[in-house]
Amino acid sequence: MKNLLYILLSSALLFAQEKEKETFRFEFEQDSLEINVGQEKQITIRLLNEDGDLAQNPFYVFGQRKALSASPRISDSTGLAVVTVKAFKPGRAYLRTRTITVNRNDRISDRLLINVPYPPLDRIVFDKMPKKLYAGTVTSFEVEVFDKANLSRPDADVVLKSSKNSVASFDKFMNLEAKKPGKITVTASADGVKKSFKVNIVKNPTQKIAINSNVTEIRTGDVLNMNAKALDKRGKVLNDVPISYSYTGQADYGTFGLPTSGLITDDGRFVAETAGMYTLSASSAGFSSQKRVKVVPRNVEKKIKLIGHGLITDVFTSDLWVWPGIGKHEGKDFAVTGTWGANGEAYFWDVTDPTDMKIIDTVTVDARTVNDVKISEDGKVGVITREGASNRKNGFVILDVKRSYDVKIAAAYNDDMTGGVHNAFIYENHVYAVNNGRKYDIINIDDPYNPRRVGVYELDTPGHSIHDVWIENGIAYSSNWADGIVAVDIGAKKFDEADRSSLQYNPLLAKAGQGSPSNPVKLAELGDPTGRNHAAFPFLSKSTGKFYVIGGDEIFPWGIGALKDEPSNPRGGYHFLNFSDPENPVEEAIYQVPEAGSHNMWIVGDTLITGNYQGGLRIVDISGELLGDIYKQGREIGVYLSQHENGRIPNSPMVWGAQPYKEYIFFADMNSGLYCIVIENEEKTEAP
Repeated sequence: MKNLLYILLSSALLFAQEKEKETFRFEFEQDSLEINVGQEKQITIRLLNEDGDLAQNPFYVFGQRKALSASPRISDSTGLAVVTVKAFKPGRAYLRTRTITVNRNDRISDRLLINVPYPPLDRIVFDKMPKKLYAGTVTSFEVEVFDKANLSRPDADVVLKSSKNSVASFDKFMNLEAKKPGKITVTASADGVKKSFKVNIVKNPTQKIAINSNVTEIRTGDVLNMNAKALDKRGKVLNDVPISYSYTGQADYGTFGLPTSGLITDDGRFVAETAGMYTLSASSAGFSSQKRVKVVPRNVEKKIKLIGHGLITDVFTSDLWVWPGIGKHEGKDFAVTGTWGANGEAYFWDVTDPTDMKIIDTVTVDARTVNDVKISEDGKVGVITREGASNRKNGFVILDVKRSYDVKIAAAYNDDMTGGVHNAFIYENHVYAVNNGRKYDIINIDDPYNPRRVGVYELDTPGHSIHDVWIENGIAYSSNWADGIVAVDIGAKKFDEADRSSLQYNPLLAKAGQGSPSNPVKLAELGDPTGRNHAAFPFLSKSTGKFYVIGGDEIFPWGIGALKDEPSNPRGGYHFLNFSDPENPVEEAIYQVPEAGSHNMWIVGDTLITGNYQGGLRIVDISGELLGDIYKQGREIGVYLSQHENGRIPNSPMVWGAQPYKEYIFFADMNSGLYCIVIENEEKTEAP
């Protein structure tokens, strides 16, 4: 039964592979298009074979993210699409196409230039328009320019001027230096559009700057708040006087002789990256105050010990999941790993003894890639995703895993999933399947043998795309490339003021209570300026009570090496997004390993566990207030590089992701299989 899909479709797979060896090409009805913002145009796109006939092969249509929408986003089965394109952003944009294939190496792509004229500018908006400023201070301004289409235009060349430079003048970075008392008019202009306001520069009553902090020693990565205040001659606090902050220091030589390095923010928070003596300064109107602080190493490093390794050499390994056995297997522990660019296998392991992990069963389906694997919380149902099916009926496969030594296929779900399911999540009695990179479908599996779709969640932004979804406490956190992270209520518990559990600190739950699997409701979102948001994980800090969503990004600047049987060299990092105020989320810190990629992550307590591709497995201390570049702050607890001489690509770490389980951490390496490690706690003994 478990191999039925594979056996029945193996001949179709061979036929599809031969078919894709033909030479296909895209034919666009026009060489380019010009579309005004807000307007639509239609274009016919054909996928042709070498004889000039329709290729009888479907393809994707992608609008450029944030700029173009395209409908439909997939052609018909013959290779024909009449696409409606709508422009949302001025400039040069591209409509892209890509064939749907069994083998990734057989994909064919093309693009059509869409020129979207720039609308005339309409108005300028200041971030602030103060009526009063103090002499001897510097105030930074930001302006936003909008055009006639009500679009923000960061490309606009804005000039800020003061009507009396002797009283106050701007530098080229939009900082206004108030020199002496007087009245001025501030004017911003851009391409004939102007905005002005009047400012009164008054005498500065500041006579002293006071730093209100008794802290004299911190660790690297700890945040010190200077709490500086301007005081008048009577000692009264002047809350509206701006204060500037800076630091100098002398670093300890340490192991590598790194220079003094740290970050100080506009509101007076300081964090150091290297140990040493630092002098922190707060100044305004010619007055200043200093504070000396000693920074010591964080010293959180621990030894990582390899417990066991299940070597996979013939195929690339994808994701993993570990769970406890049930029924007659209670007391045992199991794992499942997927495969990438292979033959549709999912391997089931007995990991009860992690020093001797063994494959106990294999499920093979019609697919090239089983990218994601998940097991339900009760240990009864599993899901494996499918991409690259020979008949292009991809989707996912539901498994009966109650008997882990003899896994059964319960059902294959592929309705409207031609392009494949890349990631999935099981929450309660539903599967949330990322479908065609466009949306996630919500499938009821009360009866795993008869699944049914009950809901869909899809963004409405131009060119939107989704990569992953993760669910906790009834809130789905999806990763949407340029659209960033979107939190959706799919059945969250209603906020209870009497609830004193840690859940009360998740501010999204205070907004939740209206959503369900059949009626998903958006709660909050934060776009990704890099356009590479790839993963998300919610994190309630145990030490500060702040609520974050960590957003991982991913990019392969030089392509995916695995397609050519060579090591990959990706890049990426993990962005700490503070959602404590869901209406105004803000990025506060980043963990990025130089010259390494980022993939999947897990958080337990105040510890981040990451798969950093060629950078190996990383375990990171994320306790306390988070600010700045976490990698440089000495927060890494441990690193494990999982290269193996007999790997699919030898001696090349490529960690996909990890899962903490009991006292262990299990992780999957794309090139060499399943690993189990433990963090060793050194026992301290008293001197005699």
